Amino acid sequence: MKRAIIKNLLQQDEFNQKVLVKGWVRNRRGSKNVAFIALNDGSCLNNIQIVVDFSKLGEEVMEGVSVGASLSVEGMLTESAGGGQKMEVVADKIEVLGVADPEKYPLQPKKHSLEFLRDIAHLRFRTNTFGAITRVRHAMIFAIHKFFNDNGFYNIHTPIITASDAEGAGEMFQVSTLDFKNPPLNEEGEIDYKQDFFGRKTNLTVSGQLEAELAALAMGQVYTFGPTFRAENSNTTRHLAEFWMIEPEVAFNDLNDNMDLAESMLKFVTQYALDNCMDDLLFLSKRLKDEEKGKKANEQSMELIEKLKSIVDNDFVRLTYTEAIDILRNSKPNKKKKFDYIIEGWGADLQSEHERYLVEKHFKKPVILIDYPAEIKAFYMKMNDDGKTVRAMDILFPGIGEIVGGSQREERLDVLQAKMKAMNIPEEEMWWFMDTRRFGSVPHSGFGLGFERLILFITGMNNIRDVIPFPRAPKQAEF
Repeated sequence: MKRAIIKNLLQQDEFNQKVLVKGWVRNRRGSKNVAFIALNDGSCLNNIQIVVDFSKLGEEVMEGVSVGASLSVEGMLTESAGGGQKMEVVADKIEVLGVADPEKYPLQPKKHSLEFLRDIAHLRFRTNTFGAITRVRHAMIFAIHKFFNDNGFYNIHTPIITASDAEGAGEMFQVSTLDFKNPPLNEEGEIDYKQDFFGRKTNLTVSGQLEAELAALAMGQVYTFGPTFRAENSNTTRHLAEFWMIEPEVAFNDLNDNMDLAESMLKFVTQYALDNCMDDLLFLSKRLKDEEKGKKANEQSMELIEKLKSIVDNDFVRLTYTEAIDILRNSKPNKKKKFDYIIEGWGADLQSEHERYLVEKHFKKPVILIDYPAEIKAFYMKMNDDGKTVRAMDILFPGIGEIVGGSQREERLDVLQAKMKAMNIPEEEMWWFMDTRRFGSVPHSGFGLGFERLILFITGMNNIRDVIPFPRAPKQAEF
């Protein structure tokens, strides 16, 4: 008999048929004559109830059936006489596939803290919370690929090992096969990377953008969806050392086109979550409400489903950095010095508290900020005619702050060369990037979406380490 997926069983209305289900025991209860097993196979949030009649199967059939054990159950699918479920399986045969020592199995049917679950990340998929997050994460991966495919984009794989630093941050993980204890040295007494595997110093990528630009300037519109790495020694709830990025690049697009694309994509994937993940979202919404019960009303988050609908239903506010600075400088938190970083004037690098104030307090809807000071943005962003701002854009979301960062790219060779010189970026190492400006350059734009930040928003979770299966952070690479 072919195994039935529990999600599919729960969606049908055909009873009195033989079925085979397999899964893990979430709970068991019973009396002298009968036992009830809550079985879950990961396909959905809900369990299916297994009814075990001892007069038919004997009590010994329950040997090894404890929370965490894996079972194979054959039986009759029937309408449930009890409350809480519309169907159940009356067991004819139970086979224990894998036991779970009830004295040692850490996931008993009770509430566990997220901190505890991070320490057992190899098992946390089995909880309702992380099952829901994993299913939502999968749906968002599919939705992103669907959006770009339906809009005529080509997906490309950009290199994980690179010799360039797209962001100019310098916080990169080095890749080397040299002997750490006795590395080869050159005549200057420095490490001779010519003898390394790639013949030069290489790192794990911080972005696929530069390579995506190369493809876009031939293919028209492309996107990447891959892992990126930052060796930033940060232990905040918003930072990971390894995370995933979505980076579209589009030839002939200006900044307005770029904003339209990003807004459309964010609305599409949010609507996809509402259409396809409602059971998991309702569970996560209730979980968030329970978590915030002790907070004051003005400190509580917006209800999760309502928050997601607000993204779909509202046009994003678009304003310049200069306008945002004026709003922030004159805001009550700034005047009363309640911001950790007080806004004194133009040129300040906005922090998360400023971004969230604009979204959550001032406009109460998503915001796209444009035209940032050139000094606080990357070298590849197109300079505006004022000579001091660039055609950058950041999209700010409630509860998150910046979720998307992008720009119109600088396509003029002479301007790009001058900016690279001013920022001490060696042109000879970027000759391949400069060639795209020498041969058939066109205006073009793109952006980066941090996938885990999107999942934080969609799920209502508060710590980015809880929305990626195996988080990598300082001193954390256990699993």
